[in-house]
Amino acid sequence: MRPAEALAPKTNEDTARGLAFAVSAYVFWGFLPLFMKLLAHIPPAEVVAHRVIWSLPIAAAVLVALGRTATLREALRTPRMLAMGCVTAALVSINWGIYVWAIANDRTLDAALGYYINPLFSVLLGAVLLGERLNRAQLVAIGLAAAAVLILALDAGRLPWAAVGLMLSWGFYALAKKQLPIGPNQGFLLEVLILTPPALAYIGWLVVTGQSHFDPGFGPDTWLLLGCGVVTAVPLMAYANGAKGLRLSTIGVLQYIAPTMIFLCAVLVFKEPFGQARMIAFPMIWLALVIYSVAMLRGMRRAGV
Repeated sequence: MRPAEALAPKTNEDTARGLAFAVSAYVFWGFLPLFMKLLAHIPPAEVVAHRVIWSLPIAAAVLVALGRTATLREALRTPRMLAMGCVTAALVSINWGIYVWAIANDRTLDAALGYYINPLFSVLLGAVLLGERLNRAQLVAIGLAAAAVLILALDAGRLPWAAVGLMLSWGFYALAKKQLPIGPNQGFLLEVLILTPPALAYIGWLVVTGQSHFDPGFGPDTWLLLGCGVVTAVPLMAYANGAKGLRLSTIGVLQYIAPTMIFLCAVLVFKEPFGQARMIAFPMIWLALVIYSVAMLRGMRRAGV
């Protein structure tokens, strides 16, 4: 998933095409835990490797069909852009790994928490690293989110590491992605191109040592691992195209679809315990997001956006 700040649309009007693409992406991400739960018996590193490998042909086919390979070739020839691509590739692979681990180990609520608080973390990053000024509503929202995480940490005797890891990895990924001067589709293909050699090497090692779950006879695990490419590449590219046809304020509201669906999957489908601490912490997060969203919408309205 990407926070609203990750990609600004090029128009100040919402379009039906943009809305369809963006909602489809967020709904897809919301149902993703159901697919990932089927892979819970496979080590997260192997799942991530297959996400990389099988995303490559899909991303390449889309870019070729769109005729946008020139900037990708330029990026591959430019050391600075290639280095930036390595940074974003490393961050997104870490994020994928934490997410897969969280679903497999009954930490889906932590995954929802991480993506809920990510927009607020992005605002904080902008203030700390980019010198952006925080208004009062943003400070209140960030304070509420921090207090909610503290409540969960005190209750469990430790930080909700999966949530914190997802927040940190995706927040820094979005920040680094903004600095990558190529389009989102090209950037995604660049990332999977960078990650493919180590992914292939790791899968090769698993095959040689007899630990691979990828069955040449096309058993159930093989089909699931092949599907990792679709569930990885399709929503990311749908989002990238949808954001071009939506106002930033619309994306800001839509981005809560995915963590809300992840939350519902955790509670209603996976039956993860929703104890007293979470009953306090999650409403605090939701209140923080309401405060943040209302302040953002008012600010954009005053600015005439």
